[in-house]
Amino acid sequence: MARMSLLTKAVCLLLSIPSATGLAANLGSKAKVGRVSAGPIDISSLGCGTWSWGNKLLWDYDPSQDEEIYRAYRAVRDAGVTIFDTADSYGTLELNGRAEILLGQFERRYQGEQSNNKQQSNMFDFGSFLGNSDSYAKNNKQQVATKFAPYPWRITRGSLVQAAKESLARLEQDKLSVAQLHWSTQNYQPFQEGALWEGIADIYDENLCEAVGVSNYGPIQLQKFAARMQEREVPIAIAQVQYSLMTARNNEILDSCDDAGCRLISYSPLCLGLLSCKYDLDNLPRAGNPRRQLFRELLPGAQPLLGTLKAVAKEVNKTPSQVAINWAICKGTVPIPGARNLVQAEENLGAVGWSLSNAAVEELDVASEGVQKKMIENIFSVK
Repeated sequence: MARMSLLTKAVCLLLSIPSATGLAANLGSKAKVGRVSAGPIDISSLGCGTWSWGNKLLWDYDPSQDEEIYRAYRAVRDAGVTIFDTADSYGTLELNGRAEILLGQFERRYQGEQSNNKQQSNMFDFGSFLGNSDSYAKNNKQQVATKFAPYPWRITRGSLVQAAKESLARLEQDKLSVAQLHWSTQNYQPFQEGALWEGIADIYDENLCEAVGVSNYGPIQLQKFAARMQEREVPIAIAQVQYSLMTARNNEILDSCDDAGCRLISYSPLCLGLLSCKYDLDNLPRAGNPRRQLFRELLPGAQPLLGTLKAVAKEVNKTPSQVAINWAICKGTVPIPGARNLVQAEENLGAVGWSLSNAAVEELDVASEGVQKKMIENIFSVK
């Protein structure tokens, strides 16, 4: 009987402790996030944006929220999300750089928990027996894609290399997956652009990143950037723009990404939360939040789109947010919705493991084109 008791306990332990390969987790209904190519590297097909981590103005951040943000981080990491978009400018005033700090802290904590779980479940780790755990660990490595702001004082290529070193210090890491230019200065300080391009290439040459990328570049400027990086023999992984059902889409940027051999990252795929369908004119973000006035202006003309979004969501048994994110995936992009709590993280993850039909995508496209007032473009976007 004693032996039977030990066996029973062992079975219970096996069922309650996930192995390093996630075999126990796979018994559930949650889908794992897949992988896609991004220039010379592979990234998760769904990413996570960290703009809200440290942002008091738009997202009411407070350091007391860090534990809840970590729960969201752990959930997306468990699901296979590896690519995290951040920036050296993320964080309000004294919290500048907060998102990078949290990304480093969270990953060290996450890896510590994973190591403890692996030790506890080692005797039941069938993945190790089959030789799968090392492969999973490699594919599930955190990938930080940070953006460097072209501040007016960053007018030399060396200043950008220094910015990369400072970001790595905040992350407490040795190398970035992707070093990105946050925006182009072509429209207001064109002489600075050349130094930025050389600086981002220097970051790669100094082995501080695996590849480079750009943000808020249109198809024309991306082509110019890609030509210079080709001359420097520097690989481009990603280009990111604001891309959602509420933006004035231009498929030329997708074509330019194909020409440059990089992946389009769609930031703000939920249009700052508007496409969640949780807001209306009687339920707006708090007074003082810039989104309040923005939503007041956008919501009236967006009603037909939001109605279509709700209808499609009901048809596929998903939430409007999940449909909006999946739509961006269907377009060949990697969306990077933010997650500040476990509920948001789990809702975002519900956008993977399935695909909208071609008919549903077309229906949403038509509704999107009919929006009377589109989401405003980023002021730093260039053609």
